[in-house]
Amino acid sequence: MDANNRNPVLLVHGIYNTSAKFNRMTKYLTNLGWVVHRLSLKPNNGNGHLEKLAQQVNDYVNNNFDRKQPIDLVGFSMGGLVTRYYLQRLGGIRKVQRYINISAPNHGTVTAYILPNPGIKQMRPKSQFLQDLNKDVKTTLDSIDVTVIWTPFDLMIFPPSSSKMGIGKEIKLPIPIHEQMVKHNQILKTISDCLSQPLKIN
Repeated sequence: MDANNRNPVLLVHGIYNTSAKFNRMTKYLTNLGWVVHRLSLKPNNGNGHLEKLAQQVNDYVNNNFDRKQPIDLVGFSMGGLVTRYYLQRLGGIRKVQRYINISAPNHGTVTAYILPNPGIKQMRPKSQFLQDLNKDVKTTLDSIDVTVIWTPFDLMIFPPSSSKMGIGKEIKLPIPIHEQMVKHNQILKTISDCLSQPLKIN
């Protein structure tokens, strides 16, 4: 794909992270010709409801991109749920063409039972938040290119298969640590490949 025809890419991090989580991915994609954006969600410790964090994504998009400019979106871990809410409930589906969901607790994670923070509770299996997103995920995200990437060795998202969404393209990578899912050479190559794919025709 010609670099001049690439959509800008917005990266959204996970819990306890900031935009710095994507330093390596940003450098990698920028060197290949992409214009990369990222933001730091606040609060990033689970004290805020995920809907409020999704509104921050919505505000960032509205404030930093021309109304007619399509973008590609990458959400990691908790950021995968935040970006899904933006897409499915805040109209992001009209702005985003390619969506990459990386190691997100799309069906919840038992590790979310450890702490009572409101945003963490929303990541528990069968939470009201997840049930609402998953009830219409296939119909709401069907119009865009979706790629779901996960590792079977994930100990943060447990069980690891919870990251599956049942839509789009699924890629399982043998990366041993959750935190490496935004830094490992294999994931970086996979992300650039996904962002380079021609858009599907509906």
